[in-house]
Amino acid sequence: MTQQLNRLNVNPETILGASAPERTGIIHFGLGNFHRAHAAVNTALAMAAEPGDWGIVGIANRSRKVTSALEAQDGLYSVVTLDPEAERVDVVDVHRRFLVAAEDGPAIIEAIVDPAHKIITLTISENGYHLDGRTGTLDVSSPDIAADLVPGAAPTTPLGQIVAGLTARFTANAAPITVLSCDNLLSAGNTTRAAVVQFAQAAGSSPEFLAWLEGSVTFPNAMVDRIVPAPTDGTTGEVEEALGLHDEAPVPAELFTMWVIEDKFAAGRPKWEAAGAIFSDEVEKYELVKLRLLNGGHSLIAYLGGLDRQPTIPDSRAQQCIADATRQALEVDYLPSIDLPADFDPQEYIDSLFRRWSNTVLGDKTSRVGSDGSTKLLQRVPIPALTALAHDRMPEQLALTVSAWICCCVPPRGFEPGAIADAMIEPKAAQLKAATQDATTVREHVEAILDAGVFPDDLVAQQPFRDRVVEYAERIVEDGVRAAAALALQRGSAN
Repeated sequence: MTQQLNRLNVNPETILGASAPERTGIIHFGLGNFHRAHAAVNTALAMAAEPGDWGIVGIANRSRKVTSALEAQDGLYSVVTLDPEAERVDVVDVHRRFLVAAEDGPAIIEAIVDPAHKIITLTISENGYHLDGRTGTLDVSSPDIAADLVPGAAPTTPLGQIVAGLTARFTANAAPITVLSCDNLLSAGNTTRAAVVQFAQAAGSSPEFLAWLEGSVTFPNAMVDRIVPAPTDGTTGEVEEALGLHDEAPVPAELFTMWVIEDKFAAGRPKWEAAGAIFSDEVEKYELVKLRLLNGGHSLIAYLGGLDRQPTIPDSRAQQCIADATRQALEVDYLPSIDLPADFDPQEYIDSLFRRWSNTVLGDKTSRVGSDGSTKLLQRVPIPALTALAHDRMPEQLALTVSAWICCCVPPRGFEPGAIADAMIEPKAAQLKAATQDATTVREHVEAILDAGVFPDDLVAQQPFRDRVVEYAERIVEDGVRAAAALALQRGSAN
């Protein structure tokens, strides 16, 4: 039997960057694959360039599956870089302690209070911020948030635990700290700050705490970019072949990686620039590029590919009708809505996206990219769509994106989208199914979803856009996704 990866048997030459110190300086919420392939990797490389007490306390959401695996491996795990020309396996050693939010609330609060901890990072997905689709503010009616706001309750959400921890830190020592979102959010730092402040206000926090929060806790904006699919048996096999060891928590990732951060840290930070991070005062422009071009295009590929029964993103992108629709979405619908960073070449970036989406070695699953659509599309579609509509132009591919999401994740009665679409996880599925229970036609079904609060009022009030979403959904149901994509492409070309 292959020996399990641990500190005693790993070859030091395979450790990426450097081993972390025993002392921790970062608390991370969301111990998933993306964090372990992105911020954790950057932190390891940063400490190799400039040592510091930046070990990480990793907090999983509910399950001990990952934390138990990492504890058994002394915090070590492998990152498998999958690229047709540059496959490699590295071991990462930056995590020093592991907690689970659903079970270890008091320990999490204690960790936030500790003045040695200077940064809290987040990869909790767009859904973890509990934003109201209509207003963009914290949805205090969300069951999880509402439960955290009950007087005397022990919070279990990241927002609730962060506010409780910061409140206790203020009372104990008032040491400054930074909260850094590493999620795909527009103005991620500003959005996180607003959600934290709104939670604190709803919880009845004191004016003194709110003033300290304003003056001593910073929320830098940041843009993150690396495609990190779910691990497979093949990932485990790659590790065993490369290291001769078995890893219970391997992470596959593409070669490309990017991190653009606003340099606004209240109590210091690792030397992330040594790992390739870009510190810029144009973070929000980079965010828009990534959210709309990479993420927006990714969503369209996933929903069209799901309906076309294509199991992976490379399989989906290889279909000419999907590739053409996606390129038109980027160049015609998304790009005009973006204020680009200085010296940025959008065509070169778009071409690079198509190369990344063609990475058959990575094999990113269509169902993974299509999951959490209601929260993802809220960040990607409304502003570009409204920008186009304000210039009397119908954003055909954005309407098609919404239609395809509906048909994949909350399909009209009698329509079967297939196994790949069925595997997509939609957090608002129950709410949306309830909203459509009385619908008898595709139009009634689509309009009920548009009125269910996923998208902001100013977009769903645009009747021509509503009609287009309905029309493409009807075409998908009646004639198939390729017919709908062809129609949208024809119309978009005529704009």
